[in-house]
Amino acid sequence: MKSPKNIRWILLLFLFPMQVWAQKQERQVGDTTYYKSLIPEAKQGLLKNVSMIANMNFAFRNEFVDGEYTQSRFRNEQFRLELRGQVHEKVYFRFRDRYTRAQTSESVDNLSRSVDLAYIRVDLSSKWSVSLGKMCADWGAWEFDWNPIDIYEYSDIVEYADNFLTGVGFSYTPSPKNQWTFQVLDSRTKTFEELYGQQPNFTESKAPLAFVANWRGSLFEGKVKTIWSYSLFNEAQDANGNGANMNYIALGNEFNFDRFRFIYDFKWSDEELDRTGIVSETIPNDLYNYSVGNTLYVGHWVNLRYMVNPKVHFTFVGMLDIANWKNSFNDPENTTGEEHIRNAWGFIPAVEYYPWDNLNLKFFANWVGRSYDYSDYAQARFGAQNYNTGRFTIGFISPLGIL
Repeated sequence: MKSPKNIRWILLLFLFPMQVWAQKQERQVGDTTYYKSLIPEAKQGLLKNVSMIANMNFAFRNEFVDGEYTQSRFRNEQFRLELRGQVHEKVYFRFRDRYTRAQTSESVDNLSRSVDLAYIRVDLSSKWSVSLGKMCADWGAWEFDWNPIDIYEYSDIVEYADNFLTGVGFSYTPSPKNQWTFQVLDSRTKTFEELYGQQPNFTESKAPLAFVANWRGSLFEGKVKTIWSYSLFNEAQDANGNGANMNYIALGNEFNFDRFRFIYDFKWSDEELDRTGIVSETIPNDLYNYSVGNTLYVGHWVNLRYMVNPKVHFTFVGMLDIANWKNSFNDPENTTGEEHIRNAWGFIPAVEYYPWDNLNLKFFANWVGRSYDYSDYAQARFGAQNYNTGRFTIGFISPLGIL
């Protein structure tokens, strides 16, 4: 008969493999260090130079037309997810997709219209860099240069423009106070016919390109800042073989005085073929079912900001957009030679509250008022009618850093 001591040893030898197996199972279930990381360890160091940003503008809107209340609704005004970072000592990338726009591929650049940015930047030296891909056209002026989530309502010229185009851009930064950029871009994302219709008087350019030159300056120890630009669009040729171009000038000027900031943007767009399209939209299709020629748009935009304290800001935006049809003398019904089509006014008072010092998130309440006044010629000839819109909104805005 075996002694109790021997029996204990036999039981221990029998149970030991089971205990080892149980411990192994426990590690597999509860200890993730035994699994390979989704991102290889060799690549994890790149994350310290990569950012993911959720650009959000969310609001509760109360809307009015001609002074009458129409509806209330919650609305995601903006949601643009952005990835950007450094992948090499001299190579950077940036990608931003807009989820509040239809995911449809464009005819010219073969990218979804929802894609704002998809480009790389290569630093050639400490002063020179080159960018390639789909990028923000460097039109100039402060309204356009800001993050779109910070704009409660765009003025006409910016609202109707193709702001993100594919091409190549060069930047020269001789000092922290000055930067010069030059871009060569596709002049549009849609085909000529999609944008202008079947034109009887113009033929499409074989090289529809946009050329953009921009200067960013900082003067008087940063109290005055500028974003000035000139752009030339090569769009088409007329029946005589002459180029039908668009010339665009934007002059943005910022003045800083301690708690008070004042911005004035001037925009001037002379279009031999109506690229902005407001004049062409005003004219009924049974008169002209295509884009007309020789339009002129002039924009004035002001932004005032007073910082009561770091957490509370008062702002006001005012805008005036003027649309003219210089070719209206060709209209046999235009007996007065009137060129003016409409004025679009806008005013946006707002209060903004920044609850946290270490988080770029603000809550806001504003009123967005717009008034559209048509000339006597546009009303009599095209049946245009004056109207106004307004909305009271409460919401939040944040370029929320996720990574």
